[in-house]
Amino acid sequence: MSERILTIIAGLLAAVVLGLAIFWQPELPERPLPRAAGGPPGGDFTLQSAAGPVSLADYRGKLVLVYFGYTYCPDVCPTSLAATSEGLKQLTPAERARVAMIFVSVDPRRDTPARLKEYVEFFDPGIVGVTGTPQALSEIAAHYGVFYAEQKVATAGDGYVVDHTSDTYVIDAAGKLAGKIAHATPPDQVVVALRQYLKQP
Repeated sequence: MSERILTIIAGLLAAVVLGLAIFWQPELPERPLPRAAGGPPGGDFTLQSAAGPVSLADYRGKLVLVYFGYTYCPDVCPTSLAATSEGLKQLTPAERARVAMIFVSVDPRRDTPARLKEYVEFFDPGIVGVTGTPQALSEIAAHYGVFYAEQKVATAGDGYVVDHTSDTYVIDAAGKLAGKIAHATPPDQVVVALRQYLKQP
């Protein structure tokens, strides 16, 4: 096979790969709800923000997105928050007024309420950053089916990273866990999912 034909084939393959990367957005499967042992999934909680205590119950009547992560997260958290915030921007002002978002830090040793406030506002000024005691976080995570664990990494800040569940939890207007939005869901699919939840009674 001539060198010219090989070059043409390589160019076509590169174009196909680039096209897939830009335009292919597969439908993401429905994520099953987590089940906490001994009771229904989800539930109310109260944690600390830079402005004081924040309870999930404070947002009754709104759709609430809850994400468990930490500010030193190198890639997963920024990716999720960026996609979600872009999705929120695509809502109409009336729709956006009906949606709240809480970022729960599972790294209370490093994430102070002040640091959390600065971090989440970089993505969207409407996101509220909260954290609490290790015991409180552990109990809340268990009710939501969230996994997180410290892993020693010499090159990371303070010598560790935190592996954690990366889905965004959706709480309906009555305070019930309604579903999840998978990590890496593109912004245009985030806004579609949010509008579906907003239509629910």
